[in-house]
Amino acid sequence: MTAALLAVSKLAVRFGGLAAIEDLSFEVNAGEVLALIGPNGAGKTSAFNAITGYLAPSGGEIVFAGARLNGLKPHRIAELGLVRTFQKTSVFGGRSALDNVLIGLHLRSTQQPLAILLGLPSVAREEKKLVAEAREILSFVGLGTRADELGNALAYGEQRLLEIAVALAARPKLLLLDEPVSGMNAVETESFMARLTRIRMLGITVLLVEHDMKMVMGVSDRIVCLSQGRVIASGTPVEIQRDPGVIRAYLGEKYARGKGAPVRA
Repeated sequence: MTAALLAVSKLAVRFGGLAAIEDLSFEVNAGEVLALIGPNGAGKTSAFNAITGYLAPSGGEIVFAGARLNGLKPHRIAELGLVRTFQKTSVFGGRSALDNVLIGLHLRSTQQPLAILLGLPSVAREEKKLVAEAREILSFVGLGTRADELGNALAYGEQRLLEIAVALAARPKLLLLDEPVSGMNAVETESFMARLTRIRMLGITVLLVEHDMKMVMGVSDRIVCLSQGRVIASGTPVEIQRDPGVIRAYLGEKYARGKGAPVRA
């Protein structure tokens, strides 16, 4: 892991006189899982929003795969291969799980509007191919048997998996996961951790924000801890667990002694 796929340099995000992020710098190397952790209000989601074009940085630079992202719209950033999920599920509740993934896949359609209106054979062939790919993606995330279920009929943990399936349909180079196991029980979280390993095997780099420290420590190659919009520590999971500043700001002494974990927020 030597190539920096994403480089965030001196990033600042301010809302009026309030600084959500100040002088934030970190890199995500190709092929790794990097986690951003920290207490509520530390700037994690603001960083995600700035990286993906949902917030305009007040300063600094964001470079992905050699392309400067500052000023680009979210859809353009996604087209470059940087795709995200959100804290709250954003699936189409009134459409089937299969349709949700197809919506993501249709963004890659090569068919022209006139061909679709005329119902040309090439349109039917592509649609068949997309349906097969959508079912494959659903099976990959563990929703193969739920393809025909409406999005809002799925359990909350399944909706989180469906959102990831839609993101995978965009064929990301870098997948940003915002609290992916929020609302999942222990069994669902363990299952998701295994799937994250499979996502890595596809060659997809992962940047995640998560409060579940067991999950973070179990899947991350490196961790960056934020507090009040700044990096207070970065390193391997073992290094982060032993860092006095991280213990004071976030993990707590009980976690450091192996007797507990920070309260999910």
